[in-house]
Amino acid sequence: MPVTDEAELREILELDRVAVVGCSASPGKDAHEIPKYLLEQGYDVIPVNPFADEIFGREAYDSLADVPGEIDIVDVFRPSEEVSDIVDAALARDDDAVIWLQLGIHDDEAVERAEAAGRRVVQDRCMKPTHQQLMG
Repeated sequence: MPVTDEAELREILELDRVAVVGCSASPGKDAHEIPKYLLEQGYDVIPVNPFADEIFGREAYDSLADVPGEIDIVDVFRPSEEVSDIVDAALARDDDAVIWLQLGIHDDEAVERAEAAGRRVVQDRCMKPTHQQLMG
């Protein structure tokens, strides 16, 4: 089951390095504004977008596989039908990143696969209001 417990969500939100899959370079889009908010809150935001060289003055990577170093949270801003491949890419990494699917994004089968591999998953929930509610 995806994480819904407030104490566990708070623990996840205390992690630092967030790879944002589908991070947008376009102000006004949720996939831009929410990572920007996370950056302003002190998170180490790593944009993952094959169509951008940099976002927020930070290097953008083509895929999760290209991100160097450890990732704490994989924050997904892509359509639900792309979640399965993103989960596979997250599971292929050596780190133990939490997979966070933004509001409106879900794939129960991919979530079950990630959980079976020992990963924590947050599904269909936005990081910004969750952060504001629990960490504000």
